Amino acid sequence: MQERIQKIISQCGLASRRAAEELIQEGIVTVNGKVASLGMKADLGRDHIKVSGKLISSPSSRTYLIFHKPAGCITAMQDPEKRPTVQDYLKRVKVRVFPVGRLDFNSEGLLILTNDGELANAIMHPKKKIPKTYKVKINGFLVDKEKQTLENGIRLDDGMTKPAKVQIIKSLKANSWISITIHEGKNRQVRRMMDRIGHSAIKLIRTKIGCLTLGTLKPGEYRYLTDEEVGALKKEVKTGVSPKKPKSPKSKARSREGWAAKKKK
Repeated sequence: MQERIQKIISQCGLASRRAAEELIQEGIVTVNGKVASLGMKADLGRDHIKVSGKLISSPSSRTYLIFHKPAGCITAMQDPEKRPTVQDYLKRVKVRVFPVGRLDFNSEGLLILTNDGELANAIMHPKKKIPKTYKVKINGFLVDKEKQTLENGIRLDDGMTKPAKVQIIKSLKANSWISITIHEGKNRQVRRMMDRIGHSAIKLIRTKIGCLTLGTLKPGEYRYLTDEEVGALKKEVKTGVSPKKPKSPKSKARSREGWAAKKKK
């Protein structure tokens, strides 16, 4: 059956549908030897579809993991500018996965990686309104009026934000920590919201996506999701209702550093 090229690339676990569109626009996707264009359709069972010269195929199984992205790392599997990427921390992951959504270079926190394009697209789709929670250190102190502005929605250059949930965690001498939960994914949204009310974000950590939490993962560490966690996330995407937090596994998290140390022994 013929489907749009970007959908096929996503279903094969190479990238989210949005990222697949970018690959097509870059001219590195070909169908039967010809450069693909947006809107083009193909049949994976009959046509030869290549990305960067490599033939793609459907993955034999689905992989799901969460990663604590450190600051100073880009949310991508490769970077032409040779900056640190998510891929640098996933050397032991033998299956090709891609990040669901993005965190900017200077932000850290929870990132989902998978080769399940259908679930990835559902998580990122604005209509699903999957909540994302951030712990943010800001300059100064949030007053009630500013808190109410964020909770009601604030106008940014690309439109109004949807209502957010805001909590003040702790106030220090010159700055404070807040928690903010949003239900959309505009580019650098939380940072721009803070700038808009005059409190720039000094540090930003994403702690939760839907029913999944960062837990005890340290920057640079990752772990695979349990079947219970995957099921709960899929249920939340389907129903729009956040289920009871699934149990996290007792197994230790994995990291690039741990992998390197093990190799030296």
